[in-house]
Amino acid sequence: MDTPVSANLQKLRKFLEGRTGKAIMDYNMIADGDTVLVCCSGGKDSYTLLAMLMALQKRAPVKFRLIAMNLDQKQPGFPADVLPAYFDSIGIEHRIIEADTYSIVKDKIPEGKTTCSLCSRLRRGIIYRTAKELGANKIALGHHRDDMVHTLFLNMLFGGKMKAMPPKLVTDDKAHVVIRPLAYCSESDIAKFARGMAFPIIPCNLCGSQENLQRQKIKEMMQDWDRRYPGRTESVFTAMQNVVPSHLADNTLFDFSGLTLDTPVDEGDIAFDTEPLEFSGAIPISPLA
Repeated sequence: MDTPVSANLQKLRKFLEGRTGKAIMDYNMIADGDTVLVCCSGGKDSYTLLAMLMALQKRAPVKFRLIAMNLDQKQPGFPADVLPAYFDSIGIEHRIIEADTYSIVKDKIPEGKTTCSLCSRLRRGIIYRTAKELGANKIALGHHRDDMVHTLFLNMLFGGKMKAMPPKLVTDDKAHVVIRPLAYCSESDIAKFARGMAFPIIPCNLCGSQENLQRQKIKEMMQDWDRRYPGRTESVFTAMQNVVPSHLADNTLFDFSGLTLDTPVDEGDIAFDTEPLEFSGAIPISPLA
């Protein structure tokens, strides 16, 4: 079922399709003959992910199969009919998997504690099993650029690691490749697109209401930075693609102990210059006071 769209929404759709297509190409996310399991939670990100992949599938130079999947975690009040009806309306092959992870999480996690870690592990295991049963070699998740940047800061500030969400990774059991085709898309653009398309959004009452989550605090921090200094999130993401190991401090990535005058180093000390400086003649030096 095609949804009528305004000129502005059509322009935004084309922009998002372009960003998604570029990410897929840059990281070689989808190849000819792939079967891609698209994880759909009922949120704005996964609806947009599915829309982008379906649009790109029609004109991609390679042939690949899409299967939409929703995990019904048996949260109280979850409208189980919404996603099947939506999938049918757009003509996408789909699977609805029912598993009461909600009760497990509520039973194991004390009141007031964050549930994301356990919920994520349970959900991940079910997704991997479903992908195997369906013969899907790729698993597409709806994480976007902002998610990846927020994860970087989470790991830096709370985990002591410079680590984020990669656009593409191999699962621990080596059975599947996880891809994030929205890696180049901003959350604000996705939110605008979802509103314009009037997707039937299903809120998550298990984790979405935990306002004290560290991730929520990081998100608020980045939103504040972007308000005061527009483009900060985009700049951080660009930095994630331009890593200079010789200017960090990880001995496993760069041989600091073996550093000599003959060691080739990217940029050297000019990496600390904010802009090129030009001097003519001698540089005046003031005596120390």
